[in-house]
Amino acid sequence: MANRKGDRRERELVNRLDDTGFAVMRAPASGGATQRELPDVLAGNGNVFYAIEAKSSSGDPIYLTGEEVEALVFFSQNFGAKPKIGVRFDREDWYFFHPADVHQTKGGNYRVKKGTALEEGESMDDLWKEDDDVESKHSVSDVLHAVDQGVLSVEEATEILE
Repeated sequence: MANRKGDRRERELVNRLDDTGFAVMRAPASGGATQRELPDVLAGNGNVFYAIEAKSSSGDPIYLTGEEVEALVFFSQNFGAKPKIGVRFDREDWYFFHPADVHQTKGGNYRVKKGTALEEGESMDDLWKEDDDVESKHSVSDVLHAVDQGVLSVEEATEILE
């Protein structure tokens, strides 16, 4: 049952991205269906490209494993896309985060609370508007911490800090 709801939410995300003008596809073999580490959704508008790991929940918070986030970042680096974690809580819209902006637990997993999503998450419109200046809001220590944790590559960190 949970898989069906997750699949439905992923299709909803694909449709919403499509409605806003993105070329978009859902990776049919994401999750446990393949040995390849694929994101749930790929989207681009000719200027910016995203690999998105999508999570939805009726509860609070949403958790992602460290492996899911590492796979997203690895794929994004190799594909040339920006990694995004998309979260949707029941009766709320989709919100997006760069993996470096998501709280990492002591156990190495990641957590997004509903309040954090509503206050700090990027909206669908923010994705469309994003350009290279959006990520410059990160402090040097945030970026270095993300590199240390393996969430950002040195090349990504350099782009953010330039």
